[in-house]
Amino acid sequence: MNVVLIDSGGANIGSVRYALERLGVDARLTAEPDAIRAADRVILPGVGAAPAGMARLRELNLVELIRGLRQPLLGICLGMQLLFDSSEEGDVECLGLIPGKVRKMAGGPGLRVPHMGWNTLHRSRDDTLLRDIGDGEHAYFVHGYAAPVSEHTLATSEHGERFAAVVRRDRCWGAQFHPERSASVGARLLRNFLSERLA
Repeated sequence: MNVVLIDSGGANIGSVRYALERLGVDARLTAEPDAIRAADRVILPGVGAAPAGMARLRELNLVELIRGLRQPLLGICLGMQLLFDSSEEGDVECLGLIPGKVRKMAGGPGLRVPHMGWNTLHRSRDDTLLRDIGDGEHAYFVHGYAAPVSEHTLATSEHGERFAAVVRRDRCWGAQFHPERSASVGARLLRNFLSERLA
């Protein structure tokens, strides 16, 4: 299977690539439009701020290309947030592939923002991306902004408020948590995304 990681400049790219290698997949890191268009699976990783992430994609002339992809696309962490219409972080327009606005997390008494650490996943609906991932399993999060819970939410988590932890709209999936740092749960999610049975 031809898998590409979009070279979005995120600090987690190396660890995502290594996680894929553990699954037997040698994913190519690239910003070349032809290589991205030719891929069977496309992954948009990211760590950092939405304005910088979108600026990087615009600088590489990849915004319209990503919007027009027809193969499965997985956004990870910031990459998931960039799939949405916009982000409150810098009031930036994002890719517009999933409706909604990403907003700053409010936190609460004893709850620090950014939200960092292991947290529980609560499944909202079935999807092949969540095959063999049970309700109540844990994943590792690092984020200060979060996407809203909507009809496109596959799983939620909670940190002072419920937020979308896994999303899907058509060919686009997203995981707010870091699969590459989420042990067996993360490996299962990546394996499901790479599966020929993804539908």
